[in-house]
Amino acid sequence: MTLPTLIFSDDQAEAYDRVAEMLRGAGIDLSDGLVLPAQAGKPRLMALVGKAGSGKTLLLAELYKALEAAGVEIVSGDYESKRRRDKRTLAILAPTNKAASVLRMRGVPATTIHRILYTPVYDPEYERIAEWLTGQGEKPEIEALSETALDRAFASYQGHKSVPAALAAAGLRGSDFITGWKRREDPLDLGFVDESSMLDERQFDDLQEIFPNLLLFGDPAQLAPVNQSGGMVFDTLKPEQKMELHRVHRQDADNPILDLAHALADPALEFSDFEKMIEDTARRDERVVWGQRVEVDLMARSPVLVWRNNTRIRLINAFRAVHDAPDTELLAGEPLICDGIELPLKHRKKRLDLEARGLIKGAQVIYLGPGRKPGFSRLHVMGAEDPQVSAASIVKIEKPDEEEPFIPFAARMGATFLHGAAVTIHKAQGSQWDTVQVFAPDLFVAARMGRVEAGQPLWKRLAYVAITRAQERLIWVVRNRLSKPSGPLVVDDLRSASAAPLMLEAEEIG
Repeated sequence: MTLPTLIFSDDQAEAYDRVAEMLRGAGIDLSDGLVLPAQAGKPRLMALVGKAGSGKTLLLAELYKALEAAGVEIVSGDYESKRRRDKRTLAILAPTNKAASVLRMRGVPATTIHRILYTPVYDPEYERIAEWLTGQGEKPEIEALSETALDRAFASYQGHKSVPAALAAAGLRGSDFITGWKRREDPLDLGFVDESSMLDERQFDDLQEIFPNLLLFGDPAQLAPVNQSGGMVFDTLKPEQKMELHRVHRQDADNPILDLAHALADPALEFSDFEKMIEDTARRDERVVWGQRVEVDLMARSPVLVWRNNTRIRLINAFRAVHDAPDTELLAGEPLICDGIELPLKHRKKRLDLEARGLIKGAQVIYLGPGRKPGFSRLHVMGAEDPQVSAASIVKIEKPDEEEPFIPFAARMGATFLHGAAVTIHKAQGSQWDTVQVFAPDLFVAARMGRVEAGQPLWKRLAYVAITRAQERLIWVVRNRLSKPSGPLVVDDLRSASAAPLMLEAEEIG
C-alpha cells in the first residue's frame, strides 16, 4: 500500500498497515481513497500501545490526515451536521481537556469523550448558520445578524473549524444558539481514543456502544485507573487486536527526558541509581534540572507532581502562604482542579452545561475572580476550546492534619474544586506541561515501601508517568523547600474573552 510521505520506522509502518487493513474491512481503503457506505457487521476493535516517544501520536495524526483526505467527515463535540446515510465519520477523543488540547496543538481536531457522549441541541435558526459553515447548506439570512457578522463567523470557522467559536465571532453567546444537551442516541462510525490507559471499564463500554470501529492509543507503562486492579482496558484484548511499538522515533532520539523514562525499564535499576542518572544528565543538559527547591512561580500554571496526598496538601498551603492568600478568599491567578459537579438529579441539564464547557472531574482551571452573583466564579478552563466560563462554584482548600477542608466561599450547588498548585501523579495522567516539577522525596518513600503494581515497582511507574508529563524541561526536586515568588499572581497570559455564564438561578436552588 502507499504510505504517507514521511519516513516511518519499521514498527510504525507495520502498525499503519495493520490499521489500514482494519479500515479496509470497514469499507475504507486508504491506498486508493475508496470510501464505501458503512455496513452493519462485527465490531472492529484494535489497540496501538507503546511508551513515550514510540510514535503513537504521529501515527494518530497521519491516520487522521489520510482519512480526511479520503473524504471521511470529522465529528467534533460542538456540532454535528445532518449526515447522509452514506457519509463515513471519524471522532478523535481524549479522556481530559488537557489531553485533547495536546492533540489540537499538533493539528489534530480532538475533543473529550464527554463531548461525544453528550451532544448540543441548537436553536433551529442558528443551526442554519452551522449547516452553512460546515458546507451542508446555503448562506442563510438571519434577521438578528448582519452580513458583516456572518462574514466574521465564516472567517473564524475557516481558521478554527469550531462552530461555537464562529458564532461567538458573530457576536452570539452560547446561550443564544445552544438550547440544551442530550445523551447521544445514534452510534457514530470510527473512533480514535488517545491516552486510553486512563479509561475505566464504564467509559470503555460506552465507547464500544457508540463506535463499531474503535482504535485505542495507549501507554502500557502508565498508571492504571484507580480501583481497576492495576489493569488497563487494552490488556484484555486478544494478541491479534493489539500491537506494541518498541522503537523510539528518530525525532525523539535526542531527548534526555525520554532517555530517563526508558531507563526505568531496566529491572536492575534502583532508586539511588536513577537519581544519580538524573544528576549526571542535569550537568550536561539544561532540559533536566537537579532542583534544590520547588519553584513557586511555576506552580500557578504547572502543578508540582507528588505521590502522597499529605505532601500535596502541604505544598498547596505553602504556595498560598508565600502569596499571602487569605483564608477567606481566593486570589486571581490561583490554580484549581475540578473535583466534580454537586447538583441534584432535577438539575441534570445544568450538570451537562457545566461539563460540556470543560468542567469535568480532573480539569485544570485558573481562578479569574468572583462572578456577578454570590458563590459564582470567573474561570479559565485550561485546554478547553472555549475556556472562559462563569459558574456556581464550591471551592475546598484542604489543611494539613485537618479532616475537613476549609471552604473560603461556596454556592449552594455547582462545580466543586480543589486547589491545583500540586496534584498527585495519578491525577496528572493525560496532561502535559512545558516544565514539570517532580517532588522526588515522595518517590523515595514509594521505593522504600517496596510496593509493586502490575509486576513493576510502583516508584518506577510513578516516576515514568511524572517525568513524561514534561514537554521541554524536567525539574527533579530533591529537597523539601519552596522558593519565594518573583511577583504577585497574574492572569494576563490568559485569553481575555468574556466569560459565557452558566447560570444556576436562585429560584432553582431549593
